Amino acid sequence: MARLSRFFLPGQPLHVIHRGKGGRRVFFGPDDYARYRDWLAEAAAHYRCAVHAYVLLPNQVELLVTPRDADSLPRTLQSLGRRYTRYVNALRRRAGTLWEGRYRAAPIEGATHLLACSRYIESTPMREGIARRPHRYPWSSYHAHALGVADPVLTDHRLYSALARRPNKRQKAYRRLFDEPLDDGFVDALRAATNGGWAFGSERFKQRIAEAAGRRVTPLPRGRPRKVRKGKSRAAKSHTARSHVR
Repeated sequence: MARLSRFFLPGQPLHVIHRGKGGRRVFFGPDDYARYRDWLAEAAAHYRCAVHAYVLLPNQVELLVTPRDADSLPRTLQSLGRRYTRYVNALRRRAGTLWEGRYRAAPIEGATHLLACSRYIESTPMREGIARRPHRYPWSSYHAHALGVADPVLTDHRLYSALARRPNKRQKAYRRLFDEPLDDGFVDALRAATNGGWAFGSERFKQRIAEAAGRRVTPLPRGRPRKVRKGKSRAAKSHTARSHVR
C-alpha cells in the first residue's frame, strides 16, 4: 500500500522523530551532539520552525516543533541532515546517508497534549535506559525547561509560559509534572500516531486536521471489509416475493 503524503500545517505543533538509517548511531561523541544542537538552532531560526522541546539520542533525534510555514519543517530537517552528514562523513571517512529517508511526524492537539508530549520527549533517555533521571542526560531541553539553563534552540510555547509568570516558579511547576509517570496509554498512542503520521488528539481535532490537510489523518479499521454477495439468498428472494404479493 502506498504511503500517504505528509502534510504540514502552519502554526500546528508536531511531534517529530528522525532515526539513524537502520537504527544505527548518528552521534559518536559529545562534539557531535553539540555541533548538531548548534546547527539545529541555526536551521530552525532560518526556516521559521519553532522548537519547543528536543532530545538527541545516540541513534535518533526527537522534536516538538511548530512550523511557521508549510515547508518550514521539511527544509529545516533537510538542510540540517545534509550538513551534519557531510560533517560526520568527513570526520569518520565514510560515505552515504546517516538518516532514514523518511522522518516521522504527527500533529499534536496542543491544548491537551503539548506539555505531556514535551515530557515524553525529555523522558526518552530514561525509557531507553540511558539515564536514571532527566537532568542526568545533557542533550535535551529539560535543562532549559526545568532548571533555567539558556538554550538557543528553544522557543517557549505559550502553554509552557502559562505555567507561571516568574521563571523560577515556572521551572518548579514544570519539574512537578515529572513527579508522576506518563500514562502507558498515552505513550503507546503517541508512538503509534507519530510512526503512522496520524493526528494525535480528540476526534474533533482529528476532523479539523483532516479537513485542513485534505486527507485522512487516522488509520483505516483493521481487517478486510465484508464481501457483499451479488445474488440474493433463497430466503431473501422468497421474502421479497411475498412482499410484492402484499
